[in-house]
Amino acid sequence: MATTEKNWVVGTTPAILKDIHDSRVNIAIYDRNTGSLATEISSLLQRGIEFKSSGDFDTILQKLTQAIEPDEFPMVIQDIKSLLNLFKEVTGAQGFRMLLATVDTNMCRKFHTDINDLRLLCTYSGKGTLWLTEDNVNRRALHSCGDNESIVIDESRIQHAKTGSVVILKGAIYPQEATKSVVHRSPTIEEDGEKRLLLRIDTHNFSWFNHDSTNF
Repeated sequence: MATTEKNWVVGTTPAILKDIHDSRVNIAIYDRNTGSLATEISSLLQRGIEFKSSGDFDTILQKLTQAIEPDEFPMVIQDIKSLLNLFKEVTGAQGFRMLLATVDTNMCRKFHTDINDLRLLCTYSGKGTLWLTEDNVNRRALHSCGDNESIVIDESRIQHAKTGSVVILKGAIYPQEATKSVVHRSPTIEEDGEKRLLLRIDTHNFSWFNHDSTNF
């Protein structure tokens, strides 16, 4: 069952992600349980992996199986394959950029939007991405490069994606004028010595010149 309010949709089946194309929606969240992946995720997290690749579906999967051993991580590889295929179905794109990485630093403290069309995120381990409902954003402060205190209307209403959930974010160059890009930031973890294992997939309609391009 899915709920739709303002600029977001949340559901418990992958079909919910297709609602990202609704003109009212700029973040779609597929909540799921990744408990069956726990052992492999823990191993990857401790390994300190950083895998980057770009290309079509087959190219990225081939490189992924060269970077992490299929015999050791069969379930994680299958899950990433499924998510890449799902993202391909949702976006209709033929080319992608992927990052799978262990992160132990604060990627970006500031709420921002991305200069891309669509991005998939999955936090396999650790805190998920923080995001704002549209009625909790001061867009004037955002566009004038204000700080978080001025961008966020009510800090108690900051949302966060659950660990293991699949999130698709709409960016500033999504081809639909009526839709605003979602305002989000990465969680702070460095002070507590935490780590995150993150998967990020972008379509090729993505600007590497965006100063927030590595943040999630």
